[in-house]
Amino acid sequence: MPKHRDRTLPALAAGLVLLLAGGCFSKRLDDSTIKITGSDTMLQLCQAWAEEYHKTHPDISPQIRGGGSGMGIAGLCNGKIDIATASRAMKPDEIELAKNNTGKEPKEIIVGRDALAIYVHKDNPMETISLDELAEIYGEGGKITRWEQLDVDNTLCRDGQIVQVSRQNSSGTYAYFREEVLGGERQYKQGTTSQSGSAELATLISRTPCAIGYSGMGYKTDDVKLLNVSAKKGEPGAPPTVETALDGSYPLARPLYLYTLGEPSGAVQEFISWVLGPEGQALVEREGYVPNAAVESSDKEPTEGAERAAKDEGSDEAEKDHGGEQDGANKGADAAEKQGDGNSSDSQPEQ
Repeated sequence: MPKHRDRTLPALAAGLVLLLAGGCFSKRLDDSTIKITGSDTMLQLCQAWAEEYHKTHPDISPQIRGGGSGMGIAGLCNGKIDIATASRAMKPDEIELAKNNTGKEPKEIIVGRDALAIYVHKDNPMETISLDELAEIYGEGGKITRWEQLDVDNTLCRDGQIVQVSRQNSSGTYAYFREEVLGGERQYKQGTTSQSGSAELATLISRTPCAIGYSGMGYKTDDVKLLNVSAKKGEPGAPPTVETALDGSYPLARPLYLYTLGEPSGAVQEFISWVLGPEGQALVEREGYVPNAAVESSDKEPTEGAERAAKDEGSDEAEKDHGGEQDGANKGADAAEKQGDGNSSDSQPEQ
């Protein structure tokens, strides 16, 4: 009868080796993968970051997902991802949820700015729209339903009915538009068509002459037009550009955010440092957004209006020193002029 050897110990030893090897391999994968989820507005930008970063850091693989700012923030609150991207600021209850679930307070990092653009079909003759008119198009109970009510002869829209297109309700852009245009408490009008992504919204607008929609300015194509936007009807509108987002003349400019749980460290910290550095910020500009350096430069340089106000103030003070009775009318006029940018409330720094 053949003698059988006991293979139990060798098998256990081999299994232990594989388990240990698998554990090490898994740890290496975890260390080399950065999970980034959130804003669809920032999706193209994040993909560009990931692609360029991987070229010079081949051992690091940023994994990018969209789904909306709300999805990214939810993932961060549950400790499922490394970085949440958002086109709106985290809400106080979201910050508390993250702290309760993970024991860490979210860290906010501004990586650039965006101008939320109003999209129409490329052949739509409209040039300028006001925040008031947008509220009546999108807001619950709004009276504007037809292009002719905006004095627009949109001949390609056969029935004249405005098709209002929005982002899905998990989107930071959806929340930002509601806060800044509808006033926060007002709901969206029934019948609004929702799109899950910025690119999808732009594509739908390009195929629908009757449509109007909103999204980040970085998704413009030759098949759509971006409208000038004014704070009030009858006032001059400003186009959504890097320059108008910087000087404050465009009323729907907002920061773009990254969030981490506590201070970032390791590979996550290195990636964020790269994003905030020259290479990462160059991609912000390339993708059609406003890099931080431009924002900081704008903050340091007085605008023409600010310079004029300073001169007027100096002039007033000089006249007072010489016994003049200048009543400060110039200063009041300048202050009123500068108020044109501040008509929409800004309860959230964001989305």
